[in-house]
Amino acid sequence: MNDRLIEILLDSFWKIVLPGLTMTIPLTIISFAIALILALIIAMIQVSNINPLKQFARFYVWVIRGTPLLVQLYVIFYGLPNLGILIEPFPAAIIVFALNTSAYDAETIRAAIEAIPVGQFEAGYCVGMSTTQILFRIVLPQALRIAFPSLSNSLISLVKDTSLASNITILEMLMATQRIIARTYEPFALYCEVGLIYLIICTLLTKVQHYFEKKYRMVY
Repeated sequence: MNDRLIEILLDSFWKIVLPGLTMTIPLTIISFAIALILALIIAMIQVSNINPLKQFARFYVWVIRGTPLLVQLYVIFYGLPNLGILIEPFPAAIIVFALNTSAYDAETIRAAIEAIPVGQFEAGYCVGMSTTQILFRIVLPQALRIAFPSLSNSLISLVKDTSLASNITILEMLMATQRIIARTYEPFALYCEVGLIYLIICTLLTKVQHYFEKKYRMVY
């Protein structure tokens, strides 16, 4: 560790953090929000009695979970133009991250719904509630509480997965770091620095996760 390296690390810190604030975090938040909506829909389909839709949902989850995220990025961004479909890098990344995350989160929500005792459905029917009312007023609030830790872990994983967006020309933290490395020839120190920044972000999210878990335990 010499004066030159310290100066490089100090100078590069905000040059790496800024793309994190303007690209990595927005990409994570938007993708995860869309993923949660998709996951809830897919999970509801899987616990329904509509067989064609259930089979489609299972096929969707099978394909998405069975193929690498990086391959999915390449198919959407580099592959679709061969079919005449051009998508800008940021929307392409959102689509891929949302689809990928939703497949995993759908299984989490499905398992949480199925963990709710069947007797709660029967009790809801006994007091005259419809299936929709039972799901949204009784089952889903409990299921989401059960699924919260796993969904939080999914969000933390997504923060790290956004580093793959550099492969489709998105200037997020990893690409910003690679550009600095190309000028300074200090890959070890700079990759450690960006890794530390990811660690800080994920640690903060973990603290938030623990806070809400404690809050839920107090409420219920």
